[in-house]
Amino acid sequence: MSDRDLLIERVVSAHRSRTASGRVLPAAAWRDLAPADREAAAEEAEVQRRLEAALDREGLSSTVRAVLDRIRGPD
Repeated sequence: MSDRDLLIERVVSAHRSRTASGRVLPAAAWRDLAPADREAAAEEAEVQRRLEAALDREGLSSTVRAVLDRIRGPD
């Protein structure tokens, strides 16, 4: 896997680091990508989220689930 591919994979991942206060941080790899590679990463992320939603019984992607979990708070 090339360095470019690895950076895109990190950007496409739904995982995001957070600060101690819980603020979600952007993927650090985003800054290391060239503008054309950022566009490719955004397109790949859209494909990934659609696949996740298609596999989910409620039709939700991991990103949507993470947002809902934050809104709903701890169980």
